Amino acid sequence: MEDKSQEEPREESQEPEGMIEDTEEVIEEINETESLKQQVKQEQEKYLRSLADMENSRKRMQKEKHDSTRFAVENVIGEFLSPLDNFENALSFVHQASEETQTWAKGFEMILTQFKDVLSGHKVTPYTSEGALFDPHLHEVLELEETDKHEDGLILQEFVKGYKCGGRILRPARVKVAKAPKKVSIEKESEENNNQGDN
Repeated sequence: MEDKSQEEPREESQEPEGMIEDTEEVIEEINETESLKQQVKQEQEKYLRSLADMENSRKRMQKEKHDSTRFAVENVIGEFLSPLDNFENALSFVHQASEETQTWAKGFEMILTQFKDVLSGHKVTPYTSEGALFDPHLHEVLELEETDKHEDGLILQEFVKGYKCGGRILRPARVKVAKAPKKVSIEKESEENNNQGDN
């Protein structure tokens, strides 16, 4: 029998140096890969932000272009409203005219209807003010009438028709508004009477 105790001690297994270097290289490559992934992610985020900024700029420019076109159209239409009023006023007296003039007036009424159709095609509509309460956004006061027969702020007469375009006011209506009379207190009246009596 052989004596196992006399066997030469085995050398502990050691990793070869080449393997340690390979492991370090792999770890370094993994770190580099992670770094590159982070850079790619950052660049993607920058790209998406730039894309969103460009889209927002495009939409803003489109809206500004649309708004400026709409305002230009509204301004031109606004300039046509006074001649249109005059046209309507002239035609309102036709029933007093001769038959021949009334025949001519029918043709002009058709033209007036065409004008109104064009306006409504651009969403321009007149609004009625008489009998409504005064609204500073819709009305311009030309005259105040002190009265206790009507509610304070009630529109008594419309001198010039107001027009809207969608939600915007193209031209406010020019109106006469009822105003409650100033109430003088009894004490003030008697004070004034006393002052007049002293003089």
